[in-house]
Amino acid sequence: MSDPESPPEIDQGESGPVAREPERREPVFNLPPVVLAVIGICVVVFLMQQYVLSQDQQLTLLYDGAFIPVLYTGQYGFDWFLFSRPFTYAFLHGGFAHLAINMVWLAAFGSPLANRFGALRFSLFFAATGLAAVALFWAMHQVGEAPPVGASGAISGMMGAAARYGFRIDRSSGKAAFAGQPLPMAAVLRSRGVVTFLAMWMVINLATGLFGLAPGIDGQIAWEAHIGGFLAGFFGLRFFDRREQVPRQADEPET
Repeated sequence: MSDPESPPEIDQGESGPVAREPERREPVFNLPPVVLAVIGICVVVFLMQQYVLSQDQQLTLLYDGAFIPVLYTGQYGFDWFLFSRPFTYAFLHGGFAHLAINMVWLAAFGSPLANRFGALRFSLFFAATGLAAVALFWAMHQVGEAPPVGASGAISGMMGAAARYGFRIDRSSGKAAFAGQPLPMAAVLRSRGVVTFLAMWMVINLATGLFGLAPGIDGQIAWEAHIGGFLAGFFGLRFFDRREQVPRQADEPET
């Protein structure tokens, strides 16, 4: 539902009353539909885990939906969920704090990215960075039985993409979106703000992963998955970015 518009305000000018167009207020919640869809799926799945499914059903959901590295060693045979687990794990979360933190970061970094990419490209980006996240996790824990869950790998990919845009936001269209062409690597390394963000992001991930410094989140943090997703978003951004159209000069002949 959109906010109602206020009636025009009347200014007293030299030649009499002048109607002034009201300023349209921007909605408080202005998330792209594809971001809302991802948040909705994560919330619904979490609520089902907590209040609908039995304990046996929860274990079945975890086994069929989470990414369990050891299942990809060939020791346990083949099942069709091997193809879906590297994607569905992102919609499972280990607790309310885990879900809430991920959804806040998804809204913050996913919204401008979705407005830039469009729904389809954003969905593919989410899937690709989530896949890259568990690929690196699997490379480092091939016989591990503890499954990483949550959207933080894909969200880390969004943070990597944001760094490539230099965190530049364009609000001229009414929808906040990352602006300009992705920065080349040399420009990234010259940007004090981007380099500071990258350093802080790496330190925080290593601290939370290696030392378990994550308030409100139980269990080990899959920092390897975060790095895998971040690198995929940082280096693979151009495969998903829309090419900006360069305006043609008025006197330029059509071809």
